[in-house]
Amino acid sequence: MAERMHTTPLPVTPEPKGWQKVKKFLSSRFRSGAWRARKALIPAATSAIAAVAAYAFAAIVFGHSEPYFAATSALISLGFGRDPHIRKALEVAIGVTLGILVGDALQALLGQGYWQGVIVVFVTILLARFIDSGVIFTTQMSIQAVLVVLLPIPVEGPLSRSVDAVIGGVIAIAITMLTPVSFRKEAVAGMRELFTSITGTLRELSSALEEQDSRSGWVALIEARGLQSKIDSVRAEISQADQTATYSPTQRSTRQDLQEMSRTLEKTDLAVRSLRIIARRVITVIDEFDTRSPKGDDLERMSVWFSDAADAVGILGRSVAEPVAPGRHRSLSVARNALGAATTKLTPRNLGAHTLHGEALVMMCRPMMVDFIEATGSDHHEASSYLPNV
Repeated sequence: MAERMHTTPLPVTPEPKGWQKVKKFLSSRFRSGAWRARKALIPAATSAIAAVAAYAFAAIVFGHSEPYFAATSALISLGFGRDPHIRKALEVAIGVTLGILVGDALQALLGQGYWQGVIVVFVTILLARFIDSGVIFTTQMSIQAVLVVLLPIPVEGPLSRSVDAVIGGVIAIAITMLTPVSFRKEAVAGMRELFTSITGTLRELSSALEEQDSRSGWVALIEARGLQSKIDSVRAEISQADQTATYSPTQRSTRQDLQEMSRTLEKTDLAVRSLRIIARRVITVIDEFDTRSPKGDDLERMSVWFSDAADAVGILGRSVAEPVAPGRHRSLSVARNALGAATTKLTPRNLGAHTLHGEALVMMCRPMMVDFIEATGSDHHEASSYLPNV
């Protein structure tokens, strides 16, 4: 008679009640608030400096008595967190300035009062929608216009507020260009994660072939289909970083790195498109495998090849993350050799493919590997030279 297994029940942690629950909530809120405050140190300092600098510049250089719109324009254009999109900062600055300018013009034409404020906001919103479809652009223009028409006219005259808005916007854009947030690290991290996922998919296909398990093949296919969203995310990060490097004099040295990274990503995108088709073919090869047939496909050899391909792609992923160009180029050369070594084995005979499905699988792997080799910086002719004759 089998012995019964006696297990000790896990201790149950009682739910906090009363003051303990409040204390836990306050502690959690304090920790999250402290984390947000630490992250906001640099953006807060930058915003404060921009606002006061715009106010001081308008007051000292132009002699404006109360240049509040210079400070508000700088804060709004800069945005909390100092969004490094030059184009976005420029659009916000233009929206703020136009709102103030429209308010000044209509106030000079209609005078000041409540019904004038209604007309100003109405006209400003229509003008904003005509210029741009963005909701933020429309909101900024209308807010500035209504403030202008309801506040007293400064002693310097109505157009002085438009000048203040221009000053604040220019200072915000200058700060954005001179002290941008570099997105290269985010792009590199995204590339590293992408290649980790590609390597994992190739290893999943290797495991599926080794274990003759089509369910693992389906898992790999799902993973391969999910790679496209990661590619699109990395593409957006590279585009963001390239925009910053284009306009910022402090980031232009990274443009060459970003161009190389973009080329690697585009070739990897092509390889991943092939990988999705290959994953589907692996499932078919496993489902059609017949252990009784002496002329069947050698799934073990195919499994080993996919494992070798995963190792080579893993080297490529680590190469992209190299921070210095000389080291990255040397690492890409190592990746090229590893990918080339795997590519030279791609013939049906070398991988033991004897059926129609097996041969089709091997032939599908050839363009994928060419794309991966081109991702290391090789041209198409050099990458294709690794392919063996069939």
